Amino acid sequence: MLISFFLFLGMLGSIILADYLIVSKAEDSVFENTKDIPKNKVGLLLGTRKILPNGYQNRYFKYRIEAAVKLYRAGKIKYILVSGDNSRKDYNETEDMKNDLIAKGIPESKIFMDFAGFRTLDSVVRAKEVFGQSSFTVISQKFHNERAVYLGYLEGMDVIAFNAKDVNKNYGLKTKVREKLARVKVFVDYLTGKEPKYLGKKIIIP
Repeated sequence: MLISFFLFLGMLGSIILADYLIVSKAEDSVFENTKDIPKNKVGLLLGTRKILPNGYQNRYFKYRIEAAVKLYRAGKIKYILVSGDNSRKDYNETEDMKNDLIAKGIPESKIFMDFAGFRTLDSVVRAKEVFGQSSFTVISQKFHNERAVYLGYLEGMDVIAFNAKDVNKNYGLKTKVREKLARVKVFVDYLTGKEPKYLGKKIIIP
């Protein structure tokens, strides 16, 4: 019983510390307004499923698309690197995001696709190692952006982020809880030298 109590305290302490370090580091690199955010050549749009298992549209997906379009139209990015999961033939986050971007007027020539963005770590590291970008703008919800910015910092990159609209607390509760654990895993992965599942040949973004 006593061991379980100390394990709980240790886990709780790890969550609090990881959260503090990530939020404090990302504080000056995460932006809400297109007027304030610096320009970058590439915006890294982080993937998520378009349709939820219950058949409804995923609001995280919808709001990320809207944020990417807003940033592009404001002239703050020239290209959008769409990074998502395409691990199954019947599941393609990257293609879904690309199609929605084109439907909203983004030229196809301005969109690059990373089909191996299985995790945020993969997306951020591959943006550098595969697509040659050591400085870029991440596009996702704030909680996700903070972690991506910190991952970029650990990898020696200059990463900023533009926040997509968030969902209401009830809708996103499960995601927020999972995010707290994901922040702890950032440090576990760093200490164990975790790398992306795939790298592959270089892809040039002009």
